[in-house]
Amino acid sequence: MSDVQKKTDVILIGAGVMSATMGSLLKELAPEWEIKVFEKLSDAGEESSNEWNNAGTGHAALCELNYTSEKSDGSIDISKAIKVNEQFQISRQFWSFLVQSNLIRNPQDFIMPIPHMSLVQGEENVAYLKKRLEALLTNPLFQGMEFSDDPDKLKEWIPLIMEGRTSDEPIAATKIDSGTDVNFGALTRMLFDHLKTQNVEINYQHSVKDLKRTSDGSWEVKVHNMESGRIEHHTAKFVFIGGGGGSLHLLQKTGIPESKRIGGFPVSGLFLVCNNPEVIEQHHAKVYGKAKVGAPPMSVPHLDTRYIDNKKALLFGPFAGFSPKFLKTGSNMDLISSVKPNNVLTMLAAGAKEMPLTKYLIQQVLLSNEKRVEELREFIPTAKSEDWDVVVAGQRVQVIKDTEAGGKGTLQFGTEVVSASDGSVAALLGASPGASTAVHVMLEVLEKCFPQHMKEWEPKIKEMIPSYGLSLTENPELFHELHASTARTLGLSEREKESVYS
Repeated sequence: MSDVQKKTDVILIGAGVMSATMGSLLKELAPEWEIKVFEKLSDAGEESSNEWNNAGTGHAALCELNYTSEKSDGSIDISKAIKVNEQFQISRQFWSFLVQSNLIRNPQDFIMPIPHMSLVQGEENVAYLKKRLEALLTNPLFQGMEFSDDPDKLKEWIPLIMEGRTSDEPIAATKIDSGTDVNFGALTRMLFDHLKTQNVEINYQHSVKDLKRTSDGSWEVKVHNMESGRIEHHTAKFVFIGGGGGSLHLLQKTGIPESKRIGGFPVSGLFLVCNNPEVIEQHHAKVYGKAKVGAPPMSVPHLDTRYIDNKKALLFGPFAGFSPKFLKTGSNMDLISSVKPNNVLTMLAAGAKEMPLTKYLIQQVLLSNEKRVEELREFIPTAKSEDWDVVVAGQRVQVIKDTEAGGKGTLQFGTEVVSASDGSVAALLGASPGASTAVHVMLEVLEKCFPQHMKEWEPKIKEMIPSYGLSLTENPELFHELHASTARTLGLSEREKESVYS
């Protein structure tokens, strides 16, 4: 059964953090625009944004070593770290604006202060970590970071990691107290609750099947209402595809030239979750190590204090895996059906290039539980198998495309926006640092898709995000002022004092 066409201004596909952010920005900038959201599942934030499917690190490049690579001359390139941190500050400012304006409440339900740490072993890695710290401290965004290779100091910082450690291999860590843990699932649900009050029509259990260009340049979106079994047709001037791993298929259906020669490579993950409250209490930090050779950057091992449902939790992982699904709730045919005549060569080239990654993923899939606990013991020497359960994390789909630097079939790690030249449709692909940089990414979509409105929107954007259009690195005073004010609004400053070890 099919029904009549329904017109609207904006359609958002997927009820994750990206659509929630896009909807919240548009409701402030163009409150009169009509917005509809279509989500296949029965609630918001159930896939990649969910707290159990997302690392929850407020990615500010404070602890992630893959953002600070060592160049051939031995110097450390911190440009990516600065970029990611600047983008996270934009998210903080927007969340702070929403809390201050009473559009969302109880920030402690989605953001908590937590020290961010990097931990390395071996002489070479310790030398690298020292150099990394020196490079980062030249930038105002990383001030307050400390380094130690003194076992007694490290026992104070990370007692659980240092207890029972017998290896005499050099070990060192950096620590910064201004890191955060973000529950992106809770944040997504809060934003959608707010959007409901702004007359945004949110349709759960509605699966988008197709997108077609209409004669007037709008988009007709074919939607399967899974409750009634009906097929609905909705048209909009602008469509945003924020369906996580499901975005690639929908982008391909648009047929826009920009969607050609792009493929996706799915990577799944598992975490070990601690079930022993005594062990959970002994650790209070997000501690990131170095990725193993051949591992994708998103597989950097980390021991993470998390706050889920306002309770402290401890997770270790991720262990990468392979599944042909593009979403946790996806189909085993996702990968095969994403291969098209226009991207088959790109995909084959990536397959040939990424043999070490494929080998690594196969090894990870075959790990037994005991082997996973052995890897955990590199972080917690005294770890007992019975204290840890396995949880399947979210699916991520890495973008594969032809690039000038990497040639044909280059696997991209990061978040990528693909939009039509006329700005009528945009899709978000890729993974980490994803959710942490959602506000920056959605502003990028607005700049690409609504250039004609940016001038009139700019004053409002600057009210919501005071550093918009400015580099915080080049304006250290502004950075310190905004960092302190957002910490106050989000309730981070007083909770930071409470959360530091007594």
